[in-house]
Amino acid sequence: MHIHVITTGGTLDKIYHDALSEYRIGDPAINHILDEAGVTFEHTVEELLRKDSLELDDADRTLIRSRVEACPHRHILITHGTDTMTHTAEHLLGISGKVVVFTGALQPARFRVNDATFNVGFALGALQALPDGIYVAMSGQIFAAGTVRKNRAAGRFETS
Repeated sequence: MHIHVITTGGTLDKIYHDALSEYRIGDPAINHILDEAGVTFEHTVEELLRKDSLELDDADRTLIRSRVEACPHRHILITHGTDTMTHTAEHLLGISGKVVVFTGALQPARFRVNDATFNVGFALGALQALPDGIYVAMSGQIFAAGTVRKNRAAGRFETS
């Protein structure tokens, strides 16, 4: 099994740029996460975007969809900012013959305490076990696209 990872930015990839006293999207954290975990499965990483998910627009979502449709691999992990992850997942509904799992983080992967590593690992496990479809995997739960929303006040994802 080959897993193709598409990165789009979001909190998972954010770094604190203290010279400017702000966060910005850095290099994809997925490479470090996979190396540190010692994964042995075949995989590729495609850095598609470096955006906060609030900055993504329909053209970006169309680009993501076209890359998923054109990907020769069946199993695709998409790292994405959590604010609009569910919207982008819905944009991919109708793609057949693929298992696509979105995941992200509420804290940057580069922080000592974060949810990024757990979410990526959980999403990779889910990706290998799920039937074809579009999913969101966050905080130990799997949701089918179109059935999930982010509860910003509670800091979690839940069935819509």
